Amino acid sequence: MLLAKRKLRIETERLTLRPPVHSDFRAWSALRQSSYDFLVPWEPAWAKDHLSRKAFTNRVYWAQRSVSGGTAMPLFLIRRDDDALLGAITLDNIRRGPSQSGTLGYWTGAAYTRQGYMREAIQAVVHHAFARLDLSRIEAACLPENTASRGVLEKTSFKYEGVAQSYLQIGGRWRTHVLYAALRSDRRGKTDAG
Repeated sequence: MLLAKRKLRIETERLTLRPPVHSDFRAWSALRQSSYDFLVPWEPAWAKDHLSRKAFTNRVYWAQRSVSGGTAMPLFLIRRDDDALLGAITLDNIRRGPSQSGTLGYWTGAAYTRQGYMREAIQAVVHHAFARLDLSRIEAACLPENTASRGVLEKTSFKYEGVAQSYLQIGGRWRTHVLYAALRSDRRGKTDAG
């Protein structure tokens, strides 16, 4: 099923998850800038024009193409109470056929951490991926020392699967990541008796 058959929007208890639009630029650039010191240790290096309107416009067009092509689901976390942009979550690299899988990435602005927003968003995106997109497996990776990211994955039913050596360049060097996955029909750790 292509994601574009209807407007992509996921509602949770406190959030609306939706693709970025051009009018999000100021809120996005302000949140990214104010969260720079918080985000940089965990992300690939930002391009020189990362916070520019042109780069954001390209991001919006990429999101539109990805959603309509069914290859990714880039979503902003919008708090319904005040329409504040809190962060983003992307189900990317959606693979069909025998794989039926995708890769999850996410970030939260520094002011919005440890309030359960990302847990809420991850649960909603994973449910959507399994129930609406018919995916079977969602993968995620993070730096081993990123205890907050590991914690949110574990609280949302992702299970540790191993280590990927030199997985991504972070801070200008190749960094090993820990790998997690959520499965639609997860029997890991269960027996016939349970």
